[in-house]
Amino acid sequence: MSVLERCTLCPRACGVRRDETGTGFCKSGSAARIARADLHFWEEPPISGKTGAGAVFFTGCSLGCVYCQNREISRGENRGRAVTPRELADIFRGLEERGAACIDLVTAGHFVLPVIQALSLYRPGIPVVYNSSGYERVETLRLLEGLVDVYLPDFKYMEPELARALSGAADYPEVCRAAIGEMLRQTGPQQVREDGILTRGVLIRHLILPGHTKNSLAVLEEIARCFPGVPVSLMAQYTPPGVFPEQEQFPELGRTLTQRELEKVQDRLFALGLDGFVQDRTSARDSYLPDFHQFD
Repeated sequence: MSVLERCTLCPRACGVRRDETGTGFCKSGSAARIARADLHFWEEPPISGKTGAGAVFFTGCSLGCVYCQNREISRGENRGRAVTPRELADIFRGLEERGAACIDLVTAGHFVLPVIQALSLYRPGIPVVYNSSGYERVETLRLLEGLVDVYLPDFKYMEPELARALSGAADYPEVCRAAIGEMLRQTGPQQVREDGILTRGVLIRHLILPGHTKNSLAVLEEIARCFPGVPVSLMAQYTPPGVFPEQEQFPELGRTLTQRELEKVQDRLFALGLDGFVQDRTSARDSYLPDFHQFD
């Protein structure tokens, strides 16, 4: 019995049959679906470079945060376009020919099997980046060994109750910690080209949520303790997702980050001696969000 017949790709391990429409948490069938494939210039400098990351945005998600900025594709059933592994491989090739600094696989965890097939058909000559929520099964990540050059995981939560409330995943802290450990095992230390492009390694992201700086401080402390030397991208560009069903329950998520909140977390990043990047509050604009109607 294949994993798609009783899917256990993500930590939720729904065990559902991945048919054409999909009835599991990610609402995805067996065929990979993409909402956008284009050059993307707003990733971290060692990912985007000067020519942009070749970003492939997959639809559906195994985490489902209430504040998701990509909600229209992460929650929408059958959004975007279904592609075969051959078509996906051709998309990789096309982005590389356009000068992409890397192939940036955005939220691809629930489509790992067709991604592996695509990479077996065409292995890009530029780094393959696995851009993830951090909520990943170690067993699934092992399927990608030798195919992914750079892992770009989030580390969202250290507070289980907050993870439960905002993402329905109280096990997020331990799952993410184990996942990043596996990512580091696969890639080893960072390798950077002369032009600054990251060709191998792990870069951890953390999005500061308004009203939850205590969680952010705990995340940074955990990264310093468990993953010393791994760079961190501290993101301050939280953009309220507009009207969303849970907004009365979480009113703090209806605003952007304050300067005081940013400075509090940023100061801890520096005090812990963590290397990396700080994206400022001016990035919190809808204009920075991609257009996900490319294949509608």
